Amino acid sequence: MSREQDYTEKPKNSSMTPNFKEMKEHGKVMEKMSTNEDVEKRGKTPDPAQYEHNNKKKNNQ
Repeated sequence: MSREQDYTEKPKNSSMTPNFKEMKEHGKVMEKMSTNEDVEKRGKTPDPAQYEHNNKKKNNQ
């Protein structure tokens, strides 16, 4: 299967990545992403929707 076919065919599992190789690359990118706490430490505001969702989880525990 060519790389072009990877993107033109619908993934069978509806994942963000069409194959294992892409999933490994995506995982490496995600490891380097900042958490809301990291963003706040730099004096910036995190994504409000994500922040609200995480606070609801914490309050329900």
